Amino acid sequence: MAREPSPAHEERLRDADRSQSTILAAARDEFAEFGLGGARMDRIAERAGLNKRLIYYYFDDKEKLFQSVLEQAYRDIREQEMQLRLTELEPATAVRRLVEFTWDYYLAHPEFLTLLNSANLHRARHLAESKRARELNSPVIETLATVLERGRREGTFRGGVDPVQLYVSIAGLSYFYLSNSHTLSAIFGRDLLAAKARSERLSHMTEVILGYLLHD
Repeated sequence: MAREPSPAHEERLRDADRSQSTILAAARDEFAEFGLGGARMDRIAERAGLNKRLIYYYFDDKEKLFQSVLEQAYRDIREQEMQLRLTELEPATAVRRLVEFTWDYYLAHPEFLTLLNSANLHRARHLAESKRARELNSPVIETLATVLERGRREGTFRGGVDPVQLYVSIAGLSYFYLSNSHTLSAIFGRDLLAAKARSERLSHMTEVILGYLLHD
């Protein structure tokens, strides 16, 4: 008969979880600021207020830590996407909500964009090697596929829309604008991050996506 975990054992597990969460948060900020190449384990330990040896105990090396940070970043956005309960909304409302959420999330979490930039510089090999990352991305595509199929059956949406392509378009419309906002603002002589410009951008993205999907 299996023993119940002792209070001391449970407390050690909680301490381990807290330590790993603290390390991941510190590493996220370090990687977002300096990229994988420029990040330093000494600074991550200093940010976390923990011994560097503890970081190596949990994450082996900087490469594994970066992979874990990326996995956590995707886990965070996917958990919030699931809270939208898109399948409970009307199809057009669900897509509009997803566009709004993606835009707002990227604005609120600029570190997510810089982490993706760093991952792409390394040809996303850390994500390619992560089964967990692929599993995390599957639910949002399945949810979008359900919304698209319901819209098609109801005659609201056109048929033949690939949910992966649509999600990439939704993400890309926000990602490119925000990742390049400084250069675009300089080129066009407009502050593209001003409140009015952000509002106009969201309206434009929503109209583009729904204009493509809505059945004539």
